[in-house]
Amino acid sequence: MSLMAMPFVDSGVDTTLHVISTVFMVATIAALAFGFWKIHELPINQAHKKQHQQIGLITALTWIGFVWHWVWVLAVIVAFVDAEKALIKVRDIWRQPHSSDNIANDRG
Repeated sequence: MSLMAMPFVDSGVDTTLHVISTVFMVATIAALAFGFWKIHELPINQAHKKQHQQIGLITALTWIGFVWHWVWVLAVIVAFVDAEKALIKVRDIWRQPHSSDNIANDRG
């Protein structure tokens, strides 16, 4: 065997290495696809867990999100944010007196 010879060429080891690398490549692609699917289904699972009232909307947005990814972001927001509590918080912040109003009232 010379220094320029390729190891494992035209042998059973060559075929075995090709089979192992093919299996590894297919397993890696399958694992990535499965992981993508699990992450993509996250809003639906969260909606089921919280017994969300808008589960139909979240499901539709999640499926549309396969084509338009920004729609999936909306599904995540709707699934994870409790809109009622968020609106109450915004209302309370809105009704809270501003510091400039307090200063004007103190001087007057």
